Amino acid sequence: MFYNVIEKFLSIDGEGPSSGELATFIRFLGCDLRCAWCDTKYSWDGSVKPDKMTEHEIYNYIKDCGATNVTLTGGEPLIQKNIDLLIKRLLEDETLTIRIETHGGVNISPFKDLFSSFGNRLQFILDFKLPTSKMMSRMCLENFDEVEKKDVYKFVIASANDLDVAVEIIKKHNLSEKTQVYLSPVVDLIAPKLLVERMIDEKLNGVRLQLQLHKYIWPKDMRGV
Repeated sequence: MFYNVIEKFLSIDGEGPSSGELATFIRFLGCDLRCAWCDTKYSWDGSVKPDKMTEHEIYNYIKDCGATNVTLTGGEPLIQKNIDLLIKRLLEDETLTIRIETHGGVNISPFKDLFSSFGNRLQFILDFKLPTSKMMSRMCLENFDEVEKKDVYKFVIASANDLDVAVEIIKKHNLSEKTQVYLSPVVDLIAPKLLVERMIDEKLNGVRLQLQLHKYIWPKDMRGV
């Protein structure tokens, strides 16, 4: 079987729990959402032809890169056919930690159940799409009860209204008690300091401001970094 890989590279992780550490990235073709501020449209708009890779080819590429952190991203990795088989293959290597960046519209419960025996070596980085994205209605609310401390809920903030909604959700679902919570500004649309000021006002302990590190090192539209 083959997986449609739109991009693969070794770099530093620009966000999440391993921010600043080396990581191998596998970016899959295809997404079933269309966020207004999407910065990886090339993963679904047909402008880039994917490589067809087997799970063994993906694994061998990861091992050749030499990083122990692996990020599966997209597009949307959890809608890829037979993605469970690839995840299992990677987790069988006890030297690897696998992080799955998912858009938040897929129920992660089946994957949690399937791979529960692998402990902290499988982590989910979930987005929660806010009003500016125009995809908030597509979010899987059941995931609020599935996340653990090893996982992350990421709120991409593009407006003052987004920030209001994010704070409301974090408090309503006690997310900072359940998991790691990041506020990530779309810096072209909202100043990061506004998020910090709100964190202070609301006393949002356990919530982190996240800036995408790779966009401060390389041009923001540069790929493969």
